[in-house]
Amino acid sequence: MSQEEIKDRPLRVCVLTVSDTRTVETDKGGNTVIQFLEEANHIVVDRSIVIDDYDQIRSTMIKWLKYGDIDVIISTGGTGIAKRDVTIEAVDSLVEKAIPGFGEIFRYLSYTEDIGTRAIASRATAGINGNTILFAIPGSVGAVTLAMTKLIIPEMAHFVREATK
Repeated sequence: MSQEEIKDRPLRVCVLTVSDTRTVETDKGGNTVIQFLEEANHIVVDRSIVIDDYDQIRSTMIKWLKYGDIDVIISTGGTGIAKRDVTIEAVDSLVEKAIPGFGEIFRYLSYTEDIGTRAIASRATAGINGNTILFAIPGSVGAVTLAMTKLIIPEMAHFVREATK
């Protein structure tokens, strides 16, 4: 697929919520991710909710990566510093190339526009596995809205184009 074709097509995205308590009905963060994706005319291929468990997070992402046609995986939740927050460890184990600027800018924007100094506890991150972009963001609606509107939606297609060069 040419770079121009990637630029002009809806991206294929999977959404993973990491939470011990959320259901599809109560998953405000995941529902917000999906809302922003659909408003931007992207395709939500699959969605899953798993508990804060390294193996479940990792195995869900590996399943999606094996599809071979997923452009982006966005996970919400489990990005803090609590003992059960293991999303970053699971995502990092799958990252072949890190995108450190994503987490840096997300924390800066969180600090200046949302939660102030509590932003230092966020471990939001992004990276690439093969041709798939992985984003791991906090699960709160405020954090999701910030990440989706300021970073992910504006840059997602560009990241996919660059990853597939």
